[in-house]
Amino acid sequence: MALFGNKKTGLAAFFDSFKALDEDFYEELEEAMILADMGVEPTLQAVEELRRRIKDERIKQPEEARACLRRVLADMLSVGDGGLKLDTKPSVCLFVGVNGVGKTTSIGKLGARFHAQGKRVLFCAGDTFRAAAAEQLTIWAGRAEAEIIKQGEGADPAAVVFDGAQAAKARGSDIILVDTAGRLHNKQNLMNELSKISRVLERELPDCDRETLLVIDATTGQNGLTQAKVFKETTDITGIILTKLDGTAKGGIVVAIAQTLGVPVKFIGVGEQVDQLKAFDAMEYAEALI
Repeated sequence: MALFGNKKTGLAAFFDSFKALDEDFYEELEEAMILADMGVEPTLQAVEELRRRIKDERIKQPEEARACLRRVLADMLSVGDGGLKLDTKPSVCLFVGVNGVGKTTSIGKLGARFHAQGKRVLFCAGDTFRAAAAEQLTIWAGRAEAEIIKQGEGADPAAVVFDGAQAAKARGSDIILVDTAGRLHNKQNLMNELSKISRVLERELPDCDRETLLVIDATTGQNGLTQAKVFKETTDITGIILTKLDGTAKGGIVVAIAQTLGVPVKFIGVGEQVDQLKAFDAMEYAEALI
């Protein structure tokens, strides 16, 4: 499955237009990487490292430089532990991110992945502010063959999480996947809401493994990086899920996030189907990008 579709665009097409590794090559490479949403600082870092390796390895051809850049980007993308630490029963995955980035879809896909591994999965509809959020999560629970805990619109999200923790203990659930609201008015509001949920989990499931996954829409580019910075300031993000990578060549935002925040990308969404959530592989991603 092609991560960015089959058409060569952006960085993937860049190397086809050069025959020599001169200053024009490096200048236009910088521009192409910035246009791919890699950000200025990560781009300059990558090009500087590419220059060094090209010199050390005595690389002469653009196609060799392409392979070298793959390795440079894969190294930059290899930040932290890309796996999930969910060894306790139950374990918790908390999903955060603004509205419209694909949190509900990601929960559904990851829930289906866990179910296929033989785990008993419980969804917790903690986004009680957005109309129909619980209904959408219920549909995905059906697709993933997961159970779901929810309350009415406007309920206290922490109370829903409390119910979810109690149900998980009573039913012997392996994993709880918790949705959270993406429409909160300011950073303090966001911090307060997530702190309440964390306190409930710490009290009700004190020894459980917990992952906090930030969901980002790849098509939002540098705005996605801004969102990531806000959430990183308000909660302990353990990983990123990057969505909507099925039709864009602007996937350099992953490099920017990894380098700026030091948080690993753990999954990427490449389509709308339940099985179209892929574990992130740095080298495969770098190959697709260029």
